[in-house]
Amino acid sequence: MRKRSIACKFFFSLLIFSLFPHSLIARQFVLLLPQDHIKEGLVSSENPSDPESDAEWDNFGESDTYKSDEELDPGSWRPIFEPDSDATSAEPGSESEALYYSGIGKIMSAVSSGEVTMMQDATGEVEAAAETGYPAAQSVLGFLYGMGIMKERSKAKAFLHHHFAAEGGNMQSKMALAYAYTRQDMPENAVKLYAELAEAAVSSFLISKESPVIDQVRLHKGAEENTEALRKSRGEDDDDFQILEYQAQRGNAAAMYKIGLFYYFGLRGLRRDHVKALSWFLKSVEKGEARSMELLGEIYARGAGVVRNYTKAMEWFTLASKQQLYSAYNGMGYLYAKGYGVEKNYSKAKEYFQKAAENEELGGHYNLGVLFLKGMGVKRNMNIAYNYFILAANNGQPKAFYQLARMFHNGVGQKKDILVATLLYKIVAERGPWSSMSRWALESYLKGDVGKAFMLYSRMAEMGYEVAQSNAAWILDKYGDRSMCMGESGFCTDPERHQRAHSLWWQASEQGNEHAALLIGDAYYYGRGIVRDYERAAEAYMHAKSQGNAQAMFNLGYMHERGEGLPLDLHLAKRYYDEALETDSTAKLPVTLALTSLWMRMNYADCFLVQIIDFLPELFPKLESWIDNVLLEEGNATILTLVACLLAVLYFRERQRRLFDGVVGEVVREVDQQRPNGRREQAHN
Repeated sequence: MRKRSIACKFFFSLLIFSLFPHSLIARQFVLLLPQDHIKEGLVSSENPSDPESDAEWDNFGESDTYKSDEELDPGSWRPIFEPDSDATSAEPGSESEALYYSGIGKIMSAVSSGEVTMMQDATGEVEAAAETGYPAAQSVLGFLYGMGIMKERSKAKAFLHHHFAAEGGNMQSKMALAYAYTRQDMPENAVKLYAELAEAAVSSFLISKESPVIDQVRLHKGAEENTEALRKSRGEDDDDFQILEYQAQRGNAAAMYKIGLFYYFGLRGLRRDHVKALSWFLKSVEKGEARSMELLGEIYARGAGVVRNYTKAMEWFTLASKQQLYSAYNGMGYLYAKGYGVEKNYSKAKEYFQKAAENEELGGHYNLGVLFLKGMGVKRNMNIAYNYFILAANNGQPKAFYQLARMFHNGVGQKKDILVATLLYKIVAERGPWSSMSRWALESYLKGDVGKAFMLYSRMAEMGYEVAQSNAAWILDKYGDRSMCMGESGFCTDPERHQRAHSLWWQASEQGNEHAALLIGDAYYYGRGIVRDYERAAEAYMHAKSQGNAQAMFNLGYMHERGEGLPLDLHLAKRYYDEALETDSTAKLPVTLALTSLWMRMNYADCFLVQIIDFLPELFPKLESWIDNVLLEEGNATILTLVACLLAVLYFRERQRRLFDGVVGEVVREVDQQRPNGRREQAHN
């Protein structure tokens, strides 16, 4: 296992921060400061800032500052996956762009159908576009070299192409490079890129009309498919959604509000649609649903699906606040701070933000933090600002993560800490417009297009998304050849597929995925796709144990018991078995059996039964192989099935015959018993 002190600290911190809950409620109105404001805040001000002298806060997105997802993420694959959207209806702007998108389209078709020749043509077109200096094509070419897809795998060439793509403004290459720098213990390089990416991501939160914040779905739970999470991501095809839609059509106001919420934020596998959201919110308000009022205020303030109208926005926010929807105070305070539809008034803004915060609204805490950070209408105080940001971040407010990152990055109000800043920037950066690939991958998987899903998850894995790394590796392990994994010269060979899955699991384990670390240990222990190495297996199990994995604790106990990769130590083995049971109560049966085996080994080391126990690990793989190669072989399986059916028929017929014979015998006995009685009655008469 790599000995990387800085990287280990970084990914350990990532594990801690990943425990923060991510809210799925409506986004709050929040305030954001430009970079120079943070630097100004190094010195506290004794007097409140003059509102007229302060630069503007980031706004809802006026026409002169608005950037679409395509502008924030140039070279996005959106035209391939959402060709009917307004943002992708324009014709390619250059021959290189046309060649690039033609290549991407062919790549997706090739991994869906398994056509190697088409894949070769596609990579040729991408390479031709890259030679013209088109950044997005250079980025994809770097991805192909990094993964070894129709190219000889080369980290050096991958880095070179990503470098030139990033210099050209490609955000996906910046993500890939930032993640690579993090793994290589180069935090100064990583933090610079992640800061740029986080800034773009936050811009999409505030001003992009196509920027849903959706948590990624993990396809698996351990070794099994995560069926519940997948069921909830089927969008309009989900039975629960169709029931909800039926209730809404029958006039249920709460159902109308929920559907509007799903469409506005793009939840439950639905494509974001502001027009549909507006329609459902208006209908629900007519039926008396107060919660839709706040969302209508946001829609009119942002101009999402309607012409922007700050006066209407304030009206809706005010109505919502009167219904004790305290988060609406954030919208009212924001409009007063900006002077949109009302006269600019920082004192009024602070009053509304405090009302929201007093009622435990996270946006209120965040906005107050911004006031104290800049000194807008209040005395500038970095400690108070920091505490507000921490409170908001601990409850999943992504913009609070961004402000904290900037404070740690620049040493504002806190000691400068590049590693923490990098971590926080990464959390925010992963929510940028480029995260749409996760939605497309999930849609492809749910439609049964495993090859396309694997390609998308692989692209995101290179960019450092742990869930994508885990999903891509799981697809390789579960689907094998059906994953449509493309290697250096065609479909992946078994060694290529095992090596790629191993690499993906390893990256996921570095970012705190305990199941990934466990699988790496299993691969080394059993020699699955790699040379068997008990010592490296023990290292991987140790990594999984450090993350609280009970199975890893059990495995370490077993290895100590047998002296495989670890010193033979029966007392330490017992300690690991006990720890596994303390961690997971469902492990009682295997731990009991293991402790029984351990007791026998301690007291009867040379007995025949211990020798049988030692032989079982060698027997099980042979038995499993015999079942797979003999019993489950297609022809033999058919014959065995027919034999089993015949035996079942014979068994049930024999059982029926015995039951029949028993019934007949019982009848005969009853007749025999009644016959003498009848004769006696006749004689008596």
